[in-house]
Amino acid sequence: MKNILIIGGSSGIGKYLAENLSAEHHIIATYRNHEIKNENIKSYQLDVTKDYLDLDLPEVLDGVVYCPGNISLKPFTRFSPEDFLKDYELQFLGAVKILQYAMPNLKKSANASVVLFSSVAAQKGFAFHSLVAPHKAALEGFTKAMAAEYAPKIRFNCIAPSLTQTNLSAGILSNEEKIKKMGELNPMKRVGQPQDIGDFASYLLSDKASWITGQIFHIDGGSSVI
Repeated sequence: MKNILIIGGSSGIGKYLAENLSAEHHIIATYRNHEIKNENIKSYQLDVTKDYLDLDLPEVLDGVVYCPGNISLKPFTRFSPEDFLKDYELQFLGAVKILQYAMPNLKKSANASVVLFSSVAAQKGFAFHSLVAPHKAALEGFTKAMAAEYAPKIRFNCIAPSLTQTNLSAGILSNEEKIKKMGELNPMKRVGQPQDIGDFASYLLSDKASWITGQIFHIDGGSSVI
């Protein structure tokens, strides 16, 4: 049984991951607004952009997953510099803060794994993604640097999905017509689902992925290459 910390475990991919892993592992998960009501999950309310970290972590931590994100799509000139700073605090600095806090516990694991989330937009240009793309790209560079620094003790990998049906994408996928229309743009003719991403994240956290580190995985229905 592993001890795994999931930041943002109350919705979307984080929720799917927390609920599925809790059947076999000890899961500590955080939420910001929506309380986690699962007796198999130890949960804490946390806003990574504001709160002082005071999580009761196990002495040995085998995995960390950082899920918080934001999808704000507007023309570049409608974003302020403050918008970029706020998003950077959530998407990138939040992950840094969590990992610095959890690092002493991760170092005590025999095979620790960290999973971060980027986006297909970090490497493939999309209009109106000027806020999203640079901070996800920062996470990809961070993943590789951390993998180099902490190998072979701690593995770092990053998943870069395309459009996935979660709370974050509710504004884009607000009805069945939009879901179908956006799905048609993907080579696999559908949008992603939390389990598409969550199942692969579970694999990266497992011992079966013990020789995988420093990678950016495009779980995106082929949209990054087709």
